[in-house]
Amino acid sequence: MVRITDDGIFDAPIEKIWKYIGDDRPGIHQHRAIPATKVLETKGNVVVQEMQLVNADGKGTHWETWRLTLNPPTGYHVEAIAGPTKGTKFSQKYTPMGDKTRVDVEGDWHVPGVDDASIKKMTLAFFAEAFNEDNAALKKYK
Repeated sequence: MVRITDDGIFDAPIEKIWKYIGDDRPGIHQHRAIPATKVLETKGNVVVQEMQLVNADGKGTHWETWRLTLNPPTGYHVEAIAGPTKGTKFSQKYTPMGDKTRVDVEGDWHVPGVDDASIKKMTLAFFAEAFNEDNAALKKYK
């Protein structure tokens, strides 16, 4: 397990972020590294979804199943329950700052057969890309 923390500031108020997160219209909340998702189960604030993820080396994809516990407006918790990162757990927390929102990510990543430095590098790169995609999408989101 590798402990990873990261943070950023979205150029959007927290209410807009939660509206965007929950918008299931095609093409709204997309990431290059996540070409497909399928909701397997929803119970209350817990969503279990299967996700196709682009491999860190950019060659091919793999499937994982994540359990997301949504706690609007403060954030959500993720646990990888199947796939190569099974056992990974992290939380994403939001702090309102007027027209901006701070996001803090913290958790433990598990990727068997991969050294700690590589896990940290690929996880931070994934978060940076997703953050930049979301921040750009939020600027256009209505």
